[in-house]
Amino acid sequence: MSPIVFTAVLLAAAMHAVWNAMVKVHLDRFVSITLMSAGMGTMALIVSPFVDFPAWGVWPFILASAVFQQGYKLCLIKAYAAGDLAQVYPLARGSAPLLTTIGAFALINEHPGDWAVLGIALLCAGTILMSLRGGGLEKLNREAIAYAFSTSFFIACYTLADGNGVRLASSAFSYAVWLFITDGTISLILALVLRGPAILPVMARSWKIGVGVGGLSAASYGIAMWAMTLAPIGAVAALRESSILFAMIISVAFLREGLGLWRFVAGVLIVAGVVALRLA
Repeated sequence: MSPIVFTAVLLAAAMHAVWNAMVKVHLDRFVSITLMSAGMGTMALIVSPFVDFPAWGVWPFILASAVFQQGYKLCLIKAYAAGDLAQVYPLARGSAPLLTTIGAFALINEHPGDWAVLGIALLCAGTILMSLRGGGLEKLNREAIAYAFSTSFFIACYTLADGNGVRLASSAFSYAVWLFITDGTISLILALVLRGPAILPVMARSWKIGVGVGGLSAASYGIAMWAMTLAPIGAVAALRESSILFAMIISVAFLREGLGLWRFVAGVLIVAGVVALRLA
């Protein structure tokens, strides 16, 4: 992985951790995440006249990704309602790269190198370990874990859809813009179906959150999609999960969630995985 791609994905990881923390602390997480999608879609709509309209062969991937992202967001909201950021975020994100790598191998015959495989394994091991509470699986919140694993499944699905679709598009920027518009539209329709028109004034009062979270999320995933045109999908997905280190810092410093020796060890494993991916 080139230094430019590596650095860009690490920056995207930091952005991703920040917007997840913002969603976690908001009182109504469904409103927060809907605002995020609406904010992304609005910003993308503004720049859409300046990018290519995707070819028809790209649209199945955009639509599939947008649908998978609805499942991802709904499961993420449930997971955050049931567990701590420091528990849910690592498990949801940490198992996804492994699923993505397996999917990329099975669907498009993408073979990561030895260093990439090692890095993915270390990152997955570190992130899952970071989710352990007191060092034992029996002490985990089962409801939170179920939703976290469901979240990781949807992450892998939309990552594979985007990894393939962006490579068919005229540019990563064009793909990202039209994906964000599609996702924002579907998210708003889903919000109206689930909450009714009453959600609109609630969203209007919190529009600043939508702009902030939407901007961070759009930039983060836009960088990741660009990186997937230059590096293996599984490796990019794994490196992006170094965001878990940033989430750990946020959870301890700002959300006052606990930190122990086992999370320190998990952090070391994640850093080792990041180094391995840099060598890939």
